[in-house]
Amino acid sequence: MRAPAEPLIDYSPSPGDEVKTTTCYMCACRCGIKVWLADGKVRYIQGNPAHPVNKGVLCAKGSAGIMQHYSPARLGKPLLRVGERGKAEFREIEWAEALDIATSWLAPIRERNPDELAFFTGRDQSQALTGWWAQQFGTINYAAHGGFCSVNMAAGGLYTLGGSFWEFGEPDWEHAKYLMLWGVAEDHDSNPIKLGLGKLKAHGAKIVAVNPVRTGYGAIADEWIGIRPGTDGLFAFALIHELLKAGRIDLDYLVRYTNAHWLVVQNPHGGDDGLFARDAEGHPLCWDRGASARSDASAAPLSRSEGGGWEGVALDPAEGNRKTNSKGTPPQPSPSLREREGAEARADAIGVSPAVVGEYVLPDGRRAVPVFHLIVERYLDPQYSPDAVSERCGIPADTIRRIARELAEAAFDHEIRLPVQWTDAHGRAHEEMIGRPVAMHAMRGISAHSNGFHTCRALHLLQLLLGAVDTPGSFRYQPPFPKPIAPPNRPGKARQANGVLDAAPLGFVHAPEDLVVDADGNPRRIDHAYSWAYPLAAHGMMHGVIRNAWAGDPYRIDTLMMFMANMSWNSSMNTRETIAMLTDKDEAGDYKIPRIIYADAYASEMVAYADLVLPDTTYLERFDAISLLDRPISDADAAIDAIRHPVLDAATQSEGRDVRGFQSVLIELGARLGLPGLCNEDGSPKYRDYADYIQRHERAPGVGLLAGWRGEDGSLEAKGAPNPDQLQRYIDNGGFWRSEIPEEARYYKMANRGYLQWAQKMGFLAGTAPITLQLYSETLQKFRLAALGFGAQQPPAQHRERVATYFDPLPMWYEPFEGEQIEDVDNRFPLSAITQRPMFMYHAWGSQNAWLRQIATRNYLYLHPATGAKYGIADEDWIDVTSHHGTITVQAKFAGNVQPDTVWTWNAIGKRRGAWRLGKDAPEGEKGFLLNHLISDITPRGDYFNADPVTGQAAWFDLRVRIARADDPMQQSEPQFAPLALGEADNRPLRYGAGFRAQRKKEQQA
Repeated sequence: MRAPAEPLIDYSPSPGDEVKTTTCYMCACRCGIKVWLADGKVRYIQGNPAHPVNKGVLCAKGSAGIMQHYSPARLGKPLLRVGERGKAEFREIEWAEALDIATSWLAPIRERNPDELAFFTGRDQSQALTGWWAQQFGTINYAAHGGFCSVNMAAGGLYTLGGSFWEFGEPDWEHAKYLMLWGVAEDHDSNPIKLGLGKLKAHGAKIVAVNPVRTGYGAIADEWIGIRPGTDGLFAFALIHELLKAGRIDLDYLVRYTNAHWLVVQNPHGGDDGLFARDAEGHPLCWDRGASARSDASAAPLSRSEGGGWEGVALDPAEGNRKTNSKGTPPQPSPSLREREGAEARADAIGVSPAVVGEYVLPDGRRAVPVFHLIVERYLDPQYSPDAVSERCGIPADTIRRIARELAEAAFDHEIRLPVQWTDAHGRAHEEMIGRPVAMHAMRGISAHSNGFHTCRALHLLQLLLGAVDTPGSFRYQPPFPKPIAPPNRPGKARQANGVLDAAPLGFVHAPEDLVVDADGNPRRIDHAYSWAYPLAAHGMMHGVIRNAWAGDPYRIDTLMMFMANMSWNSSMNTRETIAMLTDKDEAGDYKIPRIIYADAYASEMVAYADLVLPDTTYLERFDAISLLDRPISDADAAIDAIRHPVLDAATQSEGRDVRGFQSVLIELGARLGLPGLCNEDGSPKYRDYADYIQRHERAPGVGLLAGWRGEDGSLEAKGAPNPDQLQRYIDNGGFWRSEIPEEARYYKMANRGYLQWAQKMGFLAGTAPITLQLYSETLQKFRLAALGFGAQQPPAQHRERVATYFDPLPMWYEPFEGEQIEDVDNRFPLSAITQRPMFMYHAWGSQNAWLRQIATRNYLYLHPATGAKYGIADEDWIDVTSHHGTITVQAKFAGNVQPDTVWTWNAIGKRRGAWRLGKDAPEGEKGFLLNHLISDITPRGDYFNADPVTGQAAWFDLRVRIARADDPMQQSEPQFAPLALGEADNRPLRYGAGFRAQRKKEQQA
C-alpha cells in the first residue's frame, strides 16, 4: 500500500511578484516601506527593516496605504468649474487646456504685480520646491501649513535653542532616565517614538505624560498629569520655581553654553534698556569677578556644589528685589546700587569667572545685570509657586513639588558619563561626556494656543536650567540643527530686476527692520505674517489668507493657488463663514476671491470651491524628495534624507485617469511663465519634471535637494556637482541616504568643535563658531523697545501695547485670549474643548481610507463621567456644545481618560456629505463632526486673528464651551451642509484582495 502523498505547503509564501522600497506618505513620520506587487497591483505594504527612521516598524496607517492608493475618492482628470462655486459642477478637461488656463491666469499677475498670487500649501512635504517656486514668481504671499499646526514649537525652539522639538530633535532614547511628554498626540513621528518608548521601558526610565487627555503614549506612561489646556507654561514655571529654591541648577552648563552670564543693560527710559552690553566690536559682555575668583582656563568657569546645586547666587535684598506682574512687565531698577569688584569682559572669553547675579556699573556709567539674575528674580516670585498655580493648572501642589524633585534627582543624582573624548569650540579637551538624563518632548498640545510661543520657551528654559539640552540622556538635536539663533535667513520682501524675490518668502525676523510692512508699518502680506500684529510668523499664516483675501486686506488678490489644503473644512477655523467667504460676490456679481486653483489627489471638501482643479498622483506614483532643506528625517546620530519614487505607473492604474504630480506641474508652469530659475537663457524649460529638478537643481553651488551620492560619479556627500544617476542610487539603497556623525561629535553639538566642523562640511552651518543658547532673547526686547518708541521702525499706534506686552525677552505666561476675552462673568463657558490626533489616522486623508474607517467611522465628544453627572448628561446622550461663536450638536460618550474640566474628540473624522466619495449615509457625514464650527478665526474682541501674538500660530486649543442635553435630537450631528456632488463610492462590501486569493488558489490547484 502506497503512503499518502504529503500535501504541498508553502511555509514561506511570497507576498507578491516583486517588491520595491520607497517612503510612506500616510503621516509626517516618513517611514521606509516595502511595497509588494502582484499582477501590477499593490499586494502588501510592510515596514523596511533597513530604513533608519522606523527600522521595519509600521503602523496601521502605513499598512493601509494600499487603500489610500486605491481610494474611490481619487481624482481622475483636470476639472474646470462650469457652475456656481461650491456646487461642484465641473467639466473634465485635458492637461493641455488646464495648463493653458493656469498660465493665462498667472502670466498677467506676474507681469503686473506678483503679490496678486497667494500660493499656500498644506501637508505637502515639498516646501523646498514650493517656497523656491514662489520666490521665482516673485510673490511674498506664500506659506505652508505650519502656521496653523506647529510654528510656536518651531519658533519657540529656534529663537531659544537653535533647534526644537517636533522634527528638529528627539529624546536620548538610549540613556534618558526620566522623560516628560508635553501635549504629545500620536500623529507625528509615531513609529520612532514607539521604538524609543520601548527602549525607555526596557531600561526602567520613568515616563510622565502631561496632557488633558490620556491616549496613546500617555496610556503607557508611568504617570499622567491631567493638566488644564493652556496652562503648561505655568506648570513649567512652578517647576522652575522649585528648582531655583532648592538650588538644583546646572550653572556650569549655563555659563558654558547659554547667555546666562551676559550683562543686560538696565536703563528704563532709554533705547538700550534690556539689550546686551557689548564691546566696541559688538561682542556681548559679562562681569569678570576678578583674578582671585578666576578658575584655571581649562576648568569650568563656575563650580557646581555637590548634588548639582549652585553657590553664591542668592540675591542681596539690599540691592532691591524687582517684581513682575502676570504679563511679565520688565522690573524697574532699584535706586540703591553699589559697585562690585571685577571688570567687564567678553562673555565668550576663556578663563573668566563670570558673575551670574548682582548689578554692575559699566565704564560708561550704565547699570547692568546678568541674565540669570533676571531669571532668579522673576521665577522665584511667589506667583509661580506650586501653591499659587495649582488650582489654575489643575495639578495638586504636592505633585508639582514631587515632579520638581524627581527631575532634579534624575538630572544631578544619576548623571550620565560616557567615556568619549571630545573638544569644545574653544579648543578645550574633555575626557568624557557628562549628561543630565532628563529628556523632554513636546508637540501640538502646547503649541496650538495663543500663549504657545512662550510656553515652548518656558519648557526650553526648564531644560536649560537642568543642563539637559544635547547632553547624554537629554533632548538631542537632529541635523541640520542646531542653527544660529535666530537662523540667518530672513523673509524676502523686495523684488530684483528680473522679478524674483530677494530671498525666500518665509524666514526668520531678527529685528523690526526685517518685517514685511510698508512705510506706515502696515502689513504687505495678504495673511499679515511678518507684520506688527504677528512679527515672528516664521511659517506664514495659512489660516489668515481666506478672510483677508475676501476682505481685500491689505489689498485684493487675483488668484489663490492651494495644494493639499482643505481650507473649506477641517483646515479652517470658523468653517461656515469660511465657506461663505469662498463663495461671496461683490456688487458687480464677481467673486471677491476672483480665482482659485486647487491641487489634490482626492475629492476633498475644498475641491468644490475651486475654479480649476489639478489632480495629483498618489504617493506610490511619483517622485518626492524628503530633503534636509525641508522637513528633515535625521536622527540625533546621523543626517538622513530620502526619496519617494513611482512604484506604480499612474497611467495604468485606472481607465481614463490622467493625473500628474503637482510638483512636476509646478515645474512646467514655471517654465511656461518664463520664471528665471525654471528656464534656460534661451527660454527653454530648464527641468524636464520634478525628478529632473531633484537631481539637477542647486540651491547653492554643490548643494541640492538631496545630500547623498553627489558629484558626477556619486562619490561625494552633502556637497558636490549634480549626479545624473543620483535617484537610481537612492532607489538601489532602499530609498534613503544616511551619514553618521563622528562619535566624538554627537553631543554638545552647539559647542562641539567636531560637530561644528562636520556641520560646516555638510553645508548645515556657514562657520564653526559656537551657538550660544538664548535664555533671554534680545530679538524680542528689540521689538518691545520699538513699541516703547525707540528705533527707526516702530509699530502703528494700535499695535504698541500688544507688542510691548507679549514681546518679553524672558518666557512669560498669560491667560489664553479666548478665556480672557469672553467676559465670562457667570462662568458661561466652563469647559475647555480640544481635539486629539488618533494614532490610526492622519488628518482628513486617513478617515476616507476604507481600512482605517473600520477602526473608527465617526467620532464622539468625550467627557469625564463626573462632568456628565454635573451637567445632567448620560452616556451617549446627544448634546449641544456652545462656544461664544456658535453651537454644534453631537453625541457624548463617557471616558475616564480626560481631566474633568476638558472635553475632547478625535480630529478630522467628521466629513461633509458628498465629499471624499463616501456613501451617502456614511457615519462620518451623518454623525461625525468638527469642533472647527465652534472656533472663531478671530478673537472674541474681533481685533486680531485667533492666534499667538508673537508668531501668528492658530490657537485651536483655546476653545471654551458649555454643554447641555439637546432638546430634540435628530440622531445626527449639526450643523449639516448641502451634500457636495463629488460622486459616491460603491456601497457594495469591499473585497480588495479576493482576486489575489482566487489567483493563488488556482495556481496551487494547477
